[in-house]
Amino acid sequence: MPQAVLLKDLDYSVLQQCMHCGMCLPTCPTYVETKLERNSPRGRISLLRAVADGELEVSRALSDEMYYCLGCLACQTACPAGVKYAELFETARAEVELADVNDGMQRGFWRWLTLNVIFMKPWLLRLVGRVLRLYQHTKLDVLMRKVRFFGLMPRSMAALEPQTPRISEKFSNELILPLESPTTKPQYRVALLTGCVQDITFSNINRDTADVLLANGCEVVTLPSQHCCGSLHAHNGEVELARELARKQIDSLDLDALDAIITNAGGCGSHLKAYGHLLHDDPFYAAKAKVWDAKVKDIHEWLVQIRFRRPTAGAGVSEVTYHESCHLCHGQKVVNQPRQVLTSIPGLTVKELPESNWCCGSAGIYNITQPEQSQKLLKRKLANLEQTKCPVVATSNPGCHLQIANGLKACGGHSCQEVTQPVSLLAQAYRAEQGVGASGPY
Repeated sequence: MPQAVLLKDLDYSVLQQCMHCGMCLPTCPTYVETKLERNSPRGRISLLRAVADGELEVSRALSDEMYYCLGCLACQTACPAGVKYAELFETARAEVELADVNDGMQRGFWRWLTLNVIFMKPWLLRLVGRVLRLYQHTKLDVLMRKVRFFGLMPRSMAALEPQTPRISEKFSNELILPLESPTTKPQYRVALLTGCVQDITFSNINRDTADVLLANGCEVVTLPSQHCCGSLHAHNGEVELARELARKQIDSLDLDALDAIITNAGGCGSHLKAYGHLLHDDPFYAAKAKVWDAKVKDIHEWLVQIRFRRPTAGAGVSEVTYHESCHLCHGQKVVNQPRQVLTSIPGLTVKELPESNWCCGSAGIYNITQPEQSQKLLKRKLANLEQTKCPVVATSNPGCHLQIANGLKACGGHSCQEVTQPVSLLAQAYRAEQGVGASGPY
């Protein structure tokens, strides 16, 4: 069996930080599910330390454990010692991929196709989106279900088909100009990152984000073609690809000319703010990455920082509850700002969601790789949503948005009928002030 390479090269103090106090245990969804020490952050850190010390080899068992972990980072919030679990988590996944301890050509093929090909080329991702859009618009998906075509596929593959997101009518570059200015003199100049899934599935949310920025005196730069941020790669053991994408992101913008770089996806934002660590030993990009990190802002974080204007009209919604994206609240520590955005909207009652920061089970591609555990977490989230009796839930991450929307659609009869995002509700309120429809620009 292979010996550790990356874990041995890791700063050993990171592995030593854990005090084994157990404060993380009740916050870890996998430990709460199994009550097994190895499925807890504390247990995983002990396992990684043993591998780094040469007491254990890199094995399939290590891989299975690290991919059973959601990477939700709730343990980081709970930890009194400040353990950098995100760094350990990503290093461990990279270690098992480097050691090639996972079997199966099918796994290797899908990893190569998604991580090495599709998500490395923006034009190819949009091409896939256009094919899916045609497939959906021609009702071919409905026909395939009627003839039970998916019943011929392996059960694991067939189960994924209902989770396929609806592709937007237009992508972000068709909705947002490369440079848009507010009607008054700009107070800030910002770049808007449109994301991958967000771009092809929720381009309307990107338009909403641009409108909200314009309404608050920001000149908005939006590159028509943007690379993936690399979070998918970093979280799945492909660190070199993540570094390559980070460099491309940094090179794409004139950092000195921007007051902020805006992201509206919780998972992407958490990774985007970590380019400094990712490229810390790169002689050319290390300094640039630190500047990048300082300028990346979650949309809610930025709005509160610049003291955004409270709307004078409502958003057409009377009650809403809020589900927190794990990487927004635990990774970025952006907790109160989305609530401040929601509570600023006249006539909107915000009801607190029980366990609002408990993972919904999306966790990047966890709903694909660990469908059983993902569904358990989704059912828990849906039960908590039912307690609020709110017709609308807001969240701030495309993965959470899709996961909850699919869950609501599947269960039927749920009191919650709509999934939206805080920035979209704020955009609707601003448009209502001007008598502009929900789909029109501010």
